[in-house]
Amino acid sequence: MIAFGPLLPVVVIDRAEDAVPLGRALLAGGIRQAEVTLRTPAALDALRALAGVEGLLVGAGTVLDPVQVDAVVDAGARFVVSPGLSDEVVAACERRGVDVVPGIATATELMRGRSLGLRTVKFFPAESSGGPAAIAALASVFPEMRFVPTGGIGSDRAADYAALPSVVAVGGSWMVPRSAIAAGDLATVERLSRQAVEALA
Repeated sequence: MIAFGPLLPVVVIDRAEDAVPLGRALLAGGIRQAEVTLRTPAALDALRALAGVEGLLVGAGTVLDPVQVDAVVDAGARFVVSPGLSDEVVAACERRGVDVVPGIATATELMRGRSLGLRTVKFFPAESSGGPAAIAALASVFPEMRFVPTGGIGSDRAADYAALPSVVAVGGSWMVPRSAIAAGDLATVERLSRQAVEALA
C-alpha cells in the first residue's frame, strides 16, 4: 500500500488546463498527493496532467466500475478511491497493479473489505457516519485496519481525525476549493494547503 501523507486533497476540477498549476500550488503548500474525482468531463485529462507533475502522487476518486479503473490507470493514477466497496473494482485494481481504497461505513462492510485482503479503507461519509468516534470504535475491533476518513470534513475537524492512530490520511476539499481552482486563484490553494499541513504538524 502506498504510504499516504497526513492530508489527501479531494479535487473536483472543471478545466484540464488548471491541473498543473494546481499541482504546483499543492506542492508549494507542502502537500504531496491528490485525489482527482471523476465528477467532471475534464477529470481524466486533468488526472493525466497532474500525474506528470514531479513530486506529486496522484490518484483517482469516485471510481465506480472496472471500466473506470482501466481509464484512470491508463491516465496515470497511482491509486484508486471508491465511495463504496465493490468486489469488481477491487479485482480490477489488483489486475492493474494499483492500490485501491474503497469506501466503507459499517463493520459489515469493513469485514467484507478485510476478507478481500484490504488493510486500508476510506471511511465515508465520515462526518455523517459518526466521525472520529466511529473510526475509533471500528479500530478497536479491527486493529490491523487503517482508515482515510473523507466526507464533510473541514479545517476545524481535520486534527480530530488525524489524531487517531488508525488514520493514515484525512481526505477533504477545504484546501482545494472548486471555486478557487476555477477562478485561477492558486494562491488561495497554496495558502490553505500550508495552513492544513501546519494544523496537523
